[in-house]
Amino acid sequence: MTRPASGDNRSLAIEARGLVKRFDDTLAVDGVDIEVPEGAIYGILGPNGAGKTTTLRMLLGIIDPDQGVRRIFGNDRPHEVAKLIGYLPEERGLYPAMKCDEAIAFMGALRGLSLAEGRARGRELLERHGLGHAVDRQIRQLSKGMAQTVQLLGTLVHRPRLVVFDEPFSGLDAINQGKLEVMIRALANDGTTVIFSTHVIHHAERLCDDVAIIAGGKVPYAGSVDVARDRIPAQVRLETRSGDGPWRAALPDTARHDAKAGGSHFWYFPVPETGIEALLKPLIDGEAGILSLSIERAGLHDAFVEIAGEAAARALAEETAAGASR
Repeated sequence: MTRPASGDNRSLAIEARGLVKRFDDTLAVDGVDIEVPEGAIYGILGPNGAGKTTTLRMLLGIIDPDQGVRRIFGNDRPHEVAKLIGYLPEERGLYPAMKCDEAIAFMGALRGLSLAEGRARGRELLERHGLGHAVDRQIRQLSKGMAQTVQLLGTLVHRPRLVVFDEPFSGLDAINQGKLEVMIRALANDGTTVIFSTHVIHHAERLCDDVAIIAGGKVPYAGSVDVARDRIPAQVRLETRSGDGPWRAALPDTARHDAKAGGSHFWYFPVPETGIEALLKPLIDGEAGILSLSIERAGLHDAFVEIAGEAAARALAEETAAGASR
């Protein structure tokens, strides 16, 4: 497994070594290693069935691994530090007859907060997040997005040091996804560690310091998002007026050519080891007619394909498309 190269010296909120979990004859998680520094935003990225939820549940002590160890704030018994953790499972659920502030207070009580304090904090959180008007409404009277926000606030009401979200963006519209991203960044800015699973690459790319890419129960990469992206050379995108000439000998043999209507020609190829500057003189002298030239860094999607393979990437894309259509 690839290790982070950042030299991060922060204490670890989560440490897992060699986690293995079987369900009957199915090997769901096969030797997962993860390190999450305190105060980080960390993503577990992979398609459904890859082992994301099983890994999170082992980390939290909801289920025990068959092999391996996990520590939360240095404690290998997660239940002993449960009051420091907020957990939002993928399966959402609130008592429909409860009022909003009661639901939040109830969730806080499960983590050791008094009901009175939980209700007071719940009202404050609802006001802060634009739901002050819904304090006395029952959960059954809320829209789906509002109910999900109430459960999210209940996850945070006891002010945990570690927040664990399992597919938190699932079922949210674009506006509420944006609000959740803002909330996650605010938590990290306050020193809270956030770890979340997702099958949507752009959430991980925008939010995370580090990611674990998981496929088939294994983690072929865990570390910096930037390091993952840099595994693939930056790509040159060259637009020329001319489609042929002696200058073409300066382009790599692997350059992909795309002729557009109107006469423009596009060329795509990795940045040469000698740099882009060596290409400019033959292009100019050969009258290629440079219309545009840019260097584009690989995205996390390209890195995911390189690391996890085409099949896992297709599954990820299909789930993202299915979620967007719901």
